[in-house]
Amino acid sequence: MNDPKSSLHRYLRQGSDAVLWKLDGLSEYDVRRPLTPTGTNLLGLVKHLAGCEVGYFGDTFGRPFPEPLPWLADDAEPNIDMWAAADESRDYIIELYQRVQAHSDTTITTLPLDALGRVPHWPEDGAAATLHHILVHMIAETQRHAGHADIVREQIDGAAGQRPDSDNLAPGDQAWWAAYRDRLEAVAREAAQPR
Repeated sequence: MNDPKSSLHRYLRQGSDAVLWKLDGLSEYDVRRPLTPTGTNLLGLVKHLAGCEVGYFGDTFGRPFPEPLPWLADDAEPNIDMWAAADESRDYIIELYQRVQAHSDTTITTLPLDALGRVPHWPEDGAAATLHHILVHMIAETQRHAGHADIVREQIDGAAGQRPDSDNLAPGDQAWWAAYRDRLEAVAREAAQPR
């Protein structure tokens, strides 16, 4: 409990578990459909996070992931890491993410927190980074996208929450949430009125 590296590792994996959980029970269409003007979708978030971990826990520490990911190539289509092509199945993306996580976990458990790596795509004067720095960076990245996934999933079917065993939401049934939302809408409209 008091080991900083174990704590950081646990928070990283809690975020990635949350992202994967958001795909549970959804159709192939729903895990892929873009629900924001910039195309945010659940399966794309998983694909993106897999690529991030390949770079940060693999390339940064001289441990390249053994499978080439075409969307990480210098000449890849812009934003290709944020959506899954029709021939990239949900199972493929999830299993890839799990293989990437296993690769990352080896980096995390093998190296000390002060191990120095180099992030190839960061500016040269700031490319040096410790494992500690990279863990914090990837926790922030993963938890940020877990939040995106929570909102996208809520748009699909109303499901929301932090984890399957603890949604971390106020208690209330569907009617309570509808009344709550209506109340917030009324307050927003009132606050927008000129005074």
